Amino acid sequence: MTKNKGEEPKNSSMVRNEKELKEHSKVMENVSTNEDVRKSGKVPDPVQHEQEEDDKD
Repeated sequence: MTKNKGEEPKNSSMVRNEKELKEHSKVMENVSTNEDVRKSGKVPDPVQHEQEEDDKD
């Protein structure tokens, strides 16, 4: 991913270049999955933006 000076990104990317992508990938490899969190006796983060039918009003 290259970025021209003065050009705004076309998406909300978490990384600006390939080096950051590789670093971020290494960090994400060590993040616990929801299954791992449950096995350790904890409660994983809830799904965001999930609503019940009654809550839509």
